[in-house]
Amino acid sequence: MRFVFVMDPLSTVHHEKDTTFAFIRAAQERGHESHHCLHRDLSISDGEAHAFVQKISISSAPPYIAFDAGAGRERVRLGDVDAIFIRKDPPFDRSYLYATLVLDHARKCPLIVNDPRSLRDANEKLYALNFPEWTPRTLVTADGEEIHAFARQYGSAVVKPLDGAGGVGVLRLTPGDKNGRAIVDMLTGEGRRLAMVQEYLPSVVAGDKRILLLDGEPLGSILRVPRSDDLRSNIHVGGSVVPTELTEREQAMVRALAPRLRADALHFVGLDVIGERLTEVNVTSPTGIQELSRFTNVDHAARVIAWAEERVRKVRG
Repeated sequence: MRFVFVMDPLSTVHHEKDTTFAFIRAAQERGHESHHCLHRDLSISDGEAHAFVQKISISSAPPYIAFDAGAGRERVRLGDVDAIFIRKDPPFDRSYLYATLVLDHARKCPLIVNDPRSLRDANEKLYALNFPEWTPRTLVTADGEEIHAFARQYGSAVVKPLDGAGGVGVLRLTPGDKNGRAIVDMLTGEGRRLAMVQEYLPSVVAGDKRILLLDGEPLGSILRVPRSDDLRSNIHVGGSVVPTELTEREQAMVRALAPRLRADALHFVGLDVIGERLTEVNVTSPTGIQELSRFTNVDHAARVIAWAEERVRKVRG
């Protein structure tokens, strides 16, 4: 099969951590071709999405991932490839928005992971609020006084930008802190920009669980533990990763979310869970599959590619 990965430049890919790298390696091992393109390589012609792509291959020595020396850049109609993996890292900015609008014109492709329309609709912070029974108490507002009142009500709160990723801009707001008003002014642009405020969950010191789902079913989970001097547990900012299992309540959470995720064609998703509470639903470029594979001795990326093969065969008939 022929897969196209809409992603970041190859120079940004870490061979031991990157989930997209694991997908491409698994696809290669299963005999498929993988092709790379950036947002700027996308286009629409005669009502159909196209892209300038270049074949990529994985090796066991540096640089580990590279363009195929024997294959040049070519323009393809995306409806003709077997699957498109949209794996561009956040933030979800204007370039990302336009890319999803272009990829809406690739509907003849049997499989797009994840659906471009749902990527637009499923803000990673706000989408979790479709499941209020599983989330912490949450406020979304640009009003600074509302935010301070919320923090006083619950003793402490976590404030985060709606368009952030990797822990950037996530701050704890504690009543009495003289930096509090500056924090709120900064995140809301002095009342001009919405922010999310959630009750502070003390169990965050034990870690933030990432649950990876494929077609609504759990592949497994990892626990990201924050540094002793940081609120955030993201790997990007120094959090460590340890093995973990899903609790009964987390399994029930997955079952509750699965029908909506399938209906929205959000095929590969990462749930962020603190103290058995859902804080975010990662849909743009969920990570953690290499760490999960090492902990479980199972190639979960190969499971994803095998699932993709089966979906494509069903559509192709």
